[in-house]
Amino acid sequence: MQKREAGHCKQRWRKINDQVCKFVGCLAAATRQKSSGQNENDVMKLAYQIYSSDYKVKFTLEHCWRELRHDQKWCAASCTTENDKSKRRKVGDGAEAFGQSSSSQAASHGDEAMARPPGVKAAKAKAKRPVKGDVEESKALSTFQTMWEIKKQDHELNDKLSDKRMLENLLGKTEPLSEIEMALKTKLITDMLSKA
Repeated sequence: MQKREAGHCKQRWRKINDQVCKFVGCLAAATRQKSSGQNENDVMKLAYQIYSSDYKVKFTLEHCWRELRHDQKWCAASCTTENDKSKRRKVGDGAEAFGQSSSSQAASHGDEAMARPPGVKAAKAKAKRPVKGDVEESKALSTFQTMWEIKKQDHELNDKLSDKRMLENLLGKTEPLSEIEMALKTKLITDMLSKA
């Protein structure tokens, strides 16, 4: 068999996606036309009829639709149609006061529960622009680095001051110094002269 390349798969997916989207629309129309006493098979038959009358071809990708119907793209559409089956309005939810029906509220809740991931172009655009958190994070990092440098310089100055105090104490002694004190005194003097 001939090896499939990425272009071939993209073209096939475009065809599958287009036809399945159209069929989902026909299925939604058939579900809205569902009368009492009809089961899911009757709704599917009606969806096939609507598809063939609208697009003048038979829908041949039922196996693809069966795989894709639980996908996130079409799941939200099926959730809202299931919530819209109730023809009675619920009293007391306050939706009518704001001019919004309970079915549109159910649709908005379904969209919140099933948020779709961003597309390729949106993800690339988001990656290119700086995120507010990244900017704040870089500012915090630069502030931390400057504070670290200041703390480091402060520590070095404290070391120098402590060395000077020790040398001052050693030079201020009137009695003779021990060997250790003499070695420390010469070391401190050589360190001070080498750094200057």
